[in-house]
Amino acid sequence: MPSVLPDGEPAPVDGSLPPSALAGLGARPFGVYVHVPFCATRCGYCDFNTYTPGELGSSASPDSWLEGLRRELDLAARVLGSPPRVDTVFVGGGTPSLLGADGLGEVLGAVRSTFGLAPGAEVTTESNPESTSPEFFAGLREAGYNRISLGMQSAARHVLKVLDRTHTPGRAVAAALEARAAGIDHVNLDLIYGTPGERPEDLAASLDSVLAAGVDHVSAYALIVEEGTALARRIRRGDLPAPDDDVLADRYEQVDETLSAAGLTWYEVSNWASSEDARCRHNLGYWLGGDWWGAGPGAHSHVGGVRWWNVKHPARYADLLAEGNSPAAGRERLSVDDQRVERVLLELRLSDGLALSALDEAGQAEAREAASDGLLDGPSLAAGRCVLTSRGRLLADAVVRRLT
Repeated sequence: MPSVLPDGEPAPVDGSLPPSALAGLGARPFGVYVHVPFCATRCGYCDFNTYTPGELGSSASPDSWLEGLRRELDLAARVLGSPPRVDTVFVGGGTPSLLGADGLGEVLGAVRSTFGLAPGAEVTTESNPESTSPEFFAGLREAGYNRISLGMQSAARHVLKVLDRTHTPGRAVAAALEARAAGIDHVNLDLIYGTPGERPEDLAASLDSVLAAGVDHVSAYALIVEEGTALARRIRRGDLPAPDDDVLADRYEQVDETLSAAGLTWYEVSNWASSEDARCRHNLGYWLGGDWWGAGPGAHSHVGGVRWWNVKHPARYADLLAEGNSPAAGRERLSVDDQRVERVLLELRLSDGLALSALDEAGQAEAREAASDGLLDGPSLAAGRCVLTSRGRLLADAVVRRLT
């Protein structure tokens, strides 16, 4: 969850939603996102809503956070009326693995007892490789988790150092193998490419390590330098060079070529999977306009065209819920045009693409021009779908601007 909250209108104290938002609830995919705001240390590039023990002091703890979480889930059930059973659960952070298998089991137990899980529900938690073990993964499997996402970032020691990552280069691969051995159905490794000082051979070694781990999903993201982070300050001082767009494009092509050759196919601009079953269903819910309740400090939610976001600090979050109030800091009601633009922005990133009929007349004309420019696939467009080409993926944001 980003550390800076957007502007918006005040959210109702009781968390209520307009009837229009609740109409059709259950007809769309419904997920629960849980934000764990705790980290042992802060990575230099990270702009998420996270807190180290020294930053929190005695003002908040995992126990007070968990109690607040239970109260927010109860609030969600009241607001939604007859909420659907949950199709996907995603526990993110922060560092959820700091809670241990027992703590994460309590988190899932709270979701299950409040909403219930749909048959075949996807249940994911992020984990830092350094705070995992075979016993940890066995405990997660016993609790009901069937998908793990591990933050690897790189297999090069000097790249990890620039990112302020504390795990050793080989630990992520070892953790992935332990997760599979424990019976976890799906395992993802996260990579970051384009870090200052990363060479093509460093990324090649990272990709080789990913493939050696035998995972069925990979997420790979270009390094983004966020204002206010330690990395941004180092670049501003001239200690490190800023990421180069041309280098980032080369690195992306290297990632795509290597993973594709190994049988991992892109299904979203930054995500590759070995099969359709291995795709992250929770994130697909975001990209396809589903509903989700985001619980935890700074978490964002969306139901029926209404989006809202919680207060950031764990202590304030827990206090509001203890008082019987919603922890929402603000919200926005998406207009028809807002929803149209977001649909283009999100669905165009998918390998299945966007229906040409979702665009207005001017947008359809731009789509035909984009196909002529090699940014959209011509045969797909002729069949009524806007699908990015390899070059189009490198310029996805520019294509979205053209179509909207």
